[in-house]
Amino acid sequence: MKSIILCASVFLLLVSCTSSSPALAQKTIPGHTAYIHPDPWGARVRENQGVLGWKDNNPSIRWWGLLKKSGTLSAKVLVRATPDAVSGLKLRIADQEHAPTGSLQEQEFTLVDFGNFEIKLQNPSHIQIELIRSAGEAIDVKQLRLDGPATQDAFFNLKERRNAASVHLMYPIPRDEKVDAFYTEVTGIEEPVGTFYMACGWHRGYFGMQVNSKTERRIIFSVWDSGNEAIDRNKVDKENRVQLMGKGEGVYSGDFGNEGTGGHSHLKYLWKTGSKQRFLVTAIPTDPTHTTYSGYWFHPEENQWMLISSWNAPKEGGYMRGLHSFSENFLGENGHLVRKALYGNQWYRTSDGKWHEITQARFSHDPTGKDDRMDRTMGLEDNQFFLRHGGFLDGGLDYGTAMSRSAVVQVPSDLDTLIKKP
Repeated sequence: MKSIILCASVFLLLVSCTSSSPALAQKTIPGHTAYIHPDPWGARVRENQGVLGWKDNNPSIRWWGLLKKSGTLSAKVLVRATPDAVSGLKLRIADQEHAPTGSLQEQEFTLVDFGNFEIKLQNPSHIQIELIRSAGEAIDVKQLRLDGPATQDAFFNLKERRNAASVHLMYPIPRDEKVDAFYTEVTGIEEPVGTFYMACGWHRGYFGMQVNSKTERRIIFSVWDSGNEAIDRNKVDKENRVQLMGKGEGVYSGDFGNEGTGGHSHLKYLWKTGSKQRFLVTAIPTDPTHTTYSGYWFHPEENQWMLISSWNAPKEGGYMRGLHSFSENFLGENGHLVRKALYGNQWYRTSDGKWHEITQARFSHDPTGKDDRMDRTMGLEDNQFFLRHGGFLDGGLDYGTAMSRSAVVQVPSDLDTLIKKP
């Protein structure tokens, strides 16, 4: 389905979310659901306040929504600005661009009318509404208001959370398998700042690669503590804490919280877009109640495996279960951008030393993907699974959809030497 661009001097991007209002009722879209372009951090966005201090060095504000009907769409924007600043605004929707009409009450929020737009759809489509500005003083944008036949059954996200939905590959491994190693390859295709491509996940931890800024990327490996503390690791008793057993050169290690607690480690490394990264996690029971989990990453420049870190986890004594991969957008400011990665050549080893290829995966997503963001999917490309989310692209995939790739048959030959028995 084709995306239809709805623009105006500020780029209004609307997330697809169900509106509970009557079919033809006015749609009021909060300013805090918008995205700033080209710098997502170029203005403040606050819940119940909207976009604050929007200046002309970031010439547009963008919202996204899902329209299902053709017809007339009237558009107004609630702004606070000087008359000169408002006179430089334009609203663009579906290749139609309108200037504001009417007068402005200076220094007060005023509903600026941009007139009627004609929407023509062949299929339900995500639309982009862009508010564009030229020179002038800073502007505050509180709301976008839409009305008319084209709003019938329209979906917009009204929540403050602007992150794209997190998406997962769930691997169907029998629960009674004694998995002592899990191997995956990941290739980043589109990865804006605030992206985490998690390669090897299991019931006690996760291992993958992040984009932390324009100049910093990381390989990260983390293992959760035992117990039920979700926020503060200082509240976790010693007997429930994972213990660091070793780490590689240049690797930082410490604590984490706020998503459960545990031990965190990362290596700063500028992994390259389009370059395959290799990950291996091992699980070695050290006694009936403890297991040591180790994360190994293959260093492309050094052409050898390196240990990121090893953690001894209490209240275990067994192996890995719940194997999965995921892709996460952990910064909401740029949740409108596409993220995509390839996940392939997955294998797991059982404690008897036999390797088993993973050729099936089931798609899942977080609660954001249920009602708020439909731009999330998985697929197959070059005999690898891919995960894609963000961008307000049409064609989202149903939760639980299963897919299969062709078998590679031959496990990588350099893995067994990394699986060290106690």
